[in-house]
Amino acid sequence: MNSSLSKADQLEERLITFAAAILSLSSKLPRTLQGRHVCSQILRSGTASAANYGEARGAESRADFIHKLRIVFKELNETTIWLEVIARSSMLPPDATAPVVAENRELCRVIATSIKTARATMEG
Repeated sequence: MNSSLSKADQLEERLITFAAAILSLSSKLPRTLQGRHVCSQILRSGTASAANYGEARGAESRADFIHKLRIVFKELNETTIWLEVIARSSMLPPDATAPVVAENRELCRVIATSIKTARATMEG
């Protein structure tokens, strides 16, 4: 990653790359009724985190920023569930989902830490 980018820019880039990975993964899902349902759900939650992070960066206050980060976190958590559904139902082989699952977990940790930091600076 480019070290000249701010941490916020780097995180936004990661979220955009993650959304692109979700798009790629979704194109590999089966074209069955079940596959289309899961595809629709993971496309929505998996791409929403990047857009919502962009919204958070333009927040009007610290409280608004925290609220929008929580939305990012919720979308990432929902994506975790859909990735688990894909894995448990064997819709895709584990090697097709493992890198996306790993990045999703890491992004959840980063956003959770960001929320804690933002709350701490607001409170004190």
